[in-house]
Amino acid sequence: MNTRSTATTLLLVFSLLGTAFAGGEEPNSILFQDVRVFDGTATELTEPTRVLVEGNRIAAIGGDLATPSGARVIKGQGRTLMPGLIDVHVHLTFSALSMPRLLSPDLTPELAETAAAEQAEAMLLRGFTSVRDMGGPIWSLKKGIDSGRYPGPRVWPSGATISQTAGHGDFRLPSERSRRFFGEPSRAEQLGATFIADGRAEVLTAVRENLRFGASQIKLMAGGGTSSAYDPVDVTQYTFDEMRAAVEASEDWGTYVAVHAYTPRAIRRAIEAGVRVVEHGQLLDEETLGIMAEQEIWLSTQVLRASTPDMDPMRRTKREPVLAGQARLWPLARELGVQLAWGTDFLFEPALNHEQNSNLMLLLEWFTPAEILKMVTHDNARLLALSGPRNPYPGRLGVIEPDALADLLLVDGDPLADLTVLAEPARNFVVILKDGRIMRDATAP
Repeated sequence: MNTRSTATTLLLVFSLLGTAFAGGEEPNSILFQDVRVFDGTATELTEPTRVLVEGNRIAAIGGDLATPSGARVIKGQGRTLMPGLIDVHVHLTFSALSMPRLLSPDLTPELAETAAAEQAEAMLLRGFTSVRDMGGPIWSLKKGIDSGRYPGPRVWPSGATISQTAGHGDFRLPSERSRRFFGEPSRAEQLGATFIADGRAEVLTAVRENLRFGASQIKLMAGGGTSSAYDPVDVTQYTFDEMRAAVEASEDWGTYVAVHAYTPRAIRRAIEAGVRVVEHGQLLDEETLGIMAEQEIWLSTQVLRASTPDMDPMRRTKREPVLAGQARLWPLARELGVQLAWGTDFLFEPALNHEQNSNLMLLLEWFTPAEILKMVTHDNARLLALSGPRNPYPGRLGVIEPDALADLLLVDGDPLADLTVLAEPARNFVVILKDGRIMRDATAP
């Protein structure tokens, strides 16, 4: 199924179940009655209670709350009220387009944005109210979401990935030569997908260019990858000085660098340079994980599948050692007390996007439902907040407490007892609120 038909099918399902689209209803007073609350950290739901939303914030929680005049009343009927889900590793554009489509000479920024906007809306209707975009064209799409032109989750943008020549973000075709020697930026750079930056000066410029456009964090390629043509997974990328330049420029703006890396060597160098977040890390050893725990370095990682129907054979082969390491990484990182965050990192296979919710179920091999719910709400929100003053949406997320931002899901079922209720959002997500606006309400007449 192609991108447009997948999104259209999902939107039709939601509309039949009573969905409000576009920018959502204007914020006002909303009172949830008779709901059992998962607050983002607890191991049990509360007794039935009431939750009042005023504007875009949670105003009060308590069974004796009065109904404000003119408030919209939503009868929970004992269902679960929980924070919106958060995915901290998405690529809204790269996940909306296949690799042949991305390489097509007919692809324009406008067509790419349209495809990404369709997937962003579907993502919001799966209950993901916040995401961290970890590289690619994003500025126009985020502006469209924030202005209400497109429905979609809150977006913490990285902007173009920053990569050395022959690094994980070097997306040049074989016919495209080095910009430094031949003066012509690659098509991927022109589309805003990546910066190929070598040396301290170019890295500084690339980081500052992303910050100029509004990056909430910087994504740097520090090691080889499975979806890139030139770099084996085991290689280390960027010298210490280059990486330190990225950290210094980011810290000057009050934010942080996250690195794509798998191996202990690449990650040790990144930690020494001052990097705060490691993406992936499936080949990490116990010693390096211990250093990360001690220095409070975040590990933002995924549960990757061995193969998917449309996966390129090259990616499948390069992924083998990563898959072998992942089953060891999750339980070891948990045992050592590493700060863990979860994301999906779907790339180049739009049909995969509908598996975003079911991907959470793969964590049940190592974590309890309560631990998983805390990770994808409270803990992932803490990682988003690491952007400090570059946080595009000031306020607390991932919790249900007074003055927190009103990103909420009313769920038919108890996800602490049965996490699989989250795997079927069209069936089980009765109400979706983002920023106090009703994006879906299946209780409405």
